[in-house]
Amino acid sequence: MNNKKTIFLDRDGVINIDKHYLYKIEDFEFTNKLFETCKHFQSLGYQIIVITNQSGIGRGYFSEEDFNKLTTWMIKEFKNNNIDILDVFYCPHEPNDNCECRKPKPGMINEACKKYEIDLNNSWMIGDKPSDIEVAFNAGISNSILINSEYTNNKDEIKTNNIVTTIEETINIIKE
Repeated sequence: MNNKKTIFLDRDGVINIDKHYLYKIEDFEFTNKLFETCKHFQSLGYQIIVITNQSGIGRGYFSEEDFNKLTTWMIKEFKNNNIDILDVFYCPHEPNDNCECRKPKPGMINEACKKYEIDLNNSWMIGDKPSDIEVAFNAGISNSILINSEYTNNKDEIKTNNIVTTIEETINIIKE
């Protein structure tokens, strides 16, 4: 099997409008032009994997069952738009748990690499927080895009030159 180039997407703030500790389907809103953008990635031969910190589980704000229900629904919505999400990896821990899976640690990407043949040299991480860019760096992914958000005040410390305002603008960067 050949190693596959992959787009790693953060969930909150990239796939959906960030609403802190989101777990209800009725509160979930996909970001504008997300599906068109993901179709572009697929047309270029990328597989798509979601990696997301979900500390609301560890904090007791919602259950793993709540998260899984929302995730199943989300994947179905992608499928309804002819987009295949290869997998979703998540960290249920709180920031102080010091686990290996919480971004910016590379645990979720490492797990994805164990499960799938991934070509990290030709893969991308797209996120809206500095920790999303850090996880790419820590996992050995040199290609990353930051979607400007409330979390990106100090752009001088962020390890990417690719900063955009919307997910749709990433198609001007990822062209092959």
